[in-house]
Amino acid sequence: MNATEMVVLLDDAGTPIGEAPKAGVHTLDTPLHLAFSCYLINDVGEVLLTRRSPEKKTWPGVWTNSFCGHPGPGEEFEDAILRRAQFELGVDANKIELVLPHFRYRAIDPTGIVENEVCPVYVARITGVLNPNPAEVADWAWISPALLADALEHTPSAFSPWLGLQFPQLLEANALPLQAGAEA
Repeated sequence: MNATEMVVLLDDAGTPIGEAPKAGVHTLDTPLHLAFSCYLINDVGEVLLTRRSPEKKTWPGVWTNSFCGHPGPGEEFEDAILRRAQFELGVDANKIELVLPHFRYRAIDPTGIVENEVCPVYVARITGVLNPNPAEVADWAWISPALLADALEHTPSAFSPWLGLQFPQLLEANALPLQAGAEA
């Protein structure tokens, strides 16, 4: 992605009110904007976690969901998800399902940078072999939701704040199988 990638700015009701360059929007006073999170699931019900590259502006080096992104102005979420899956992980996704349509959060990175997003959450299936972009992904692992629940309970600081907030809601919505081997 480049410095001209745009994000959709929102008012408190979630209504689009403008756009801004992504490169300049994440600051100490980040305006509310539109984003998404996506969790990729494999055929045995494991979730793909990625460790954010140390080059990332916010939460570098922490483990998080499969990938995130921002739909551009006028871009459909599914198109943005496919674009980011290719850019971050070198894969395609299918069976894209919106599971947490109203997720919203605000979190402050240890450096003071703020995330402030209306961030619908999707679950999808992976198509292809992972080929992560090292500027985005430092490491990756397939993990059962049960093991992830345990890790989040015992080492929450190793994970992004949005993962910690989204994961219990995903389980409550039956969007992830608690036991690997079960179909989501």
